[in-house]
Amino acid sequence: MSHELILKLSCPDRPGIVSAVSTAIMELGGNISESQQFSDVSSNNFHMRVEMEGIASANALRERMGVLGAELDMAWEINSAERKLRTIIMASKEGHCLSDLLYHTVEGQIPIDVVAVVANHEDLRPLADFYGVPFVYLPVTKETKAEAENALLELIERDNVELVVLARYMQILSDRVCAAMAGRIINIHHSFLPSFKGARPYAQAHARGVKIIGATAHYVTPDLDEGPIIEQDVVRVKHSDSVAEMVAQGQDVERRVLT
Repeated sequence: MSHELILKLSCPDRPGIVSAVSTAIMELGGNISESQQFSDVSSNNFHMRVEMEGIASANALRERMGVLGAELDMAWEINSAERKLRTIIMASKEGHCLSDLLYHTVEGQIPIDVVAVVANHEDLRPLADFYGVPFVYLPVTKETKAEAENALLELIERDNVELVVLARYMQILSDRVCAAMAGRIINIHHSFLPSFKGARPYAQAHARGVKIIGATAHYVTPDLDEGPIIEQDVVRVKHSDSVAEMVAQGQDVERRVLT
């Protein structure tokens, strides 16, 4: 039976890439339902994502892309459009981002399979229980940080986890974890960083008269909060908004950006 497939690729830019990929799909009986591509002038690399239907054998497409990839020095991968990323969501005490992710996952609006919620506090266990997701409590102190991260990496390996989402997880992951999951950890933070570091950033922003607050979703790297940005959004606030009102608006934009 034919099914929807997604092809993602990147390679050095040159004329004819789109034509070569489209021809390969057409000759295998496929039809392109959606295509996105762009040339990155800073690196001279070409990137493309293609959704297709009508191809009876994904292996046949993989064989064809193997040949094409060798010719064009191309990195590529093919997945079923129905395949969901095996995901761990990590959180601490604030539940707005976790709640939004679990709700949209249950509704089928996010293509992930949440294998566990991992938290360094017990506060969010009832939320995980409500959605029927296993809850793993990993307390973290200065003395137990290495032990907790060992347990996290063991869980990732055991459950074949492909993605880790930090949904207001208020701990800094070590360089070891960042390296082990490079390109596979997403974080959300308020866009006050680095302007307002430390405790109570919304109170600091309120005291300075900030008029725009926002959030940034980014990949996690060993450089704290400096990984490649995935998505951002902002909202305007007024001088009459209290710190509590700013926090509420900030949490709303955080959950939207992360989702």
